[in-house]
This record gives sequence, C-alpha cells and structure tokens, in this order.
Amino acid sequence: MSYGRSFEEFRVGDIYRHWPGKTITEYDHHLFSLITMVRHPLHLDTHYARVATKHQQPLVIGSYIFSLLLGLFEADVAGMAITHMGFEKIDHVAPMMHGDTLYCESEVIAKTTVPERPERGVVDVETIGRNQNGTLIMSFRRKLVVPRSSPDNLSR
Repeated sequence: MSYGRSFEEFRVGDIYRHWPGKTITEYDHHLFSLITMVRHPLHLDTHYARVATKHQQPLVIGSYIFSLLLGLFEADVAGMAITHMGFEKIDHVAPMMHGDTLYCESEVIAKTTVPERPERGVVDVETIGRNQNGTLIMSFRRKLVVPRSSPDNLSR
C-alpha cells in the first residue's frame, strides 16, 4: 500500500473511505484538551455537563475531531503532499461523545496543474466525518500541493 497519491492518481469524483475509524475514549479526549489548554467544563467536567447542558454528558471538542479527521485521511490523501494551501468551510454540525466512533471519507473535488511548477499539481478534497450511526459530524475542504508522478507524465 502506498502512502498518499501523486497528482495523476487523483480523479475528480473519486471517494476514499478511510479505514479504520477511531473510537473516542474519555482518556484521549481529556489528554487532547489538557495538552491544548482547553479547560472549559463542557469538555472536562461530567457533573457540570450533566446538570448544565442538554446533552447531559461531556462533548468532545471540535478541534480534536478535526485533528482526528486529518490523521484518518493522511495515508490515503495527504501522505505525499508537498504542502497544504489551506482549509475552508469547516462545518461542525453534530456533537460527539465519549465512546462514539468517528469514520472518515474524502472526495476529490478538483485538481489543477501548476504552470510555473510542472512537477506539482493542486488537489482540492472535501472530507467528512460521521459517527457510528452515520450522522454527519464535521466536514471541511482542503487544498494540497502534490508531486506529479514522473517527468513522462508532465503533459497529462
């Protein structure tokens, strides 16, 4: 199995289902929150969440979900990336709780050559994360600069 893809290997409309998913444990979530200095009781205090929120349990912070999605799609999509040009339209639409499992898939939205750098191409990808019930949790778009596969393919 290769790690990532070259420009020629991406096809607009292709969907990559990244496997395996990741079950979010309380430990993983708390560790991420504390390392990133998130101290809001909504994420760390079970009693607070039970009495002060409609979900009655701690919510997994969106930045952790986003980070997991980035990691889940790395081997299929971004493994050969030279650079990342940015993210856009990050939507966090539903909560995740401890014990939920996050699944990820990415669709190739567009690809363009870089005229001034013929050894490179730009690939636009939309990534979505769903929980174990199929509920959409988060989506975002990302632009990656990836290498062309070989000088023989530069005319493609």
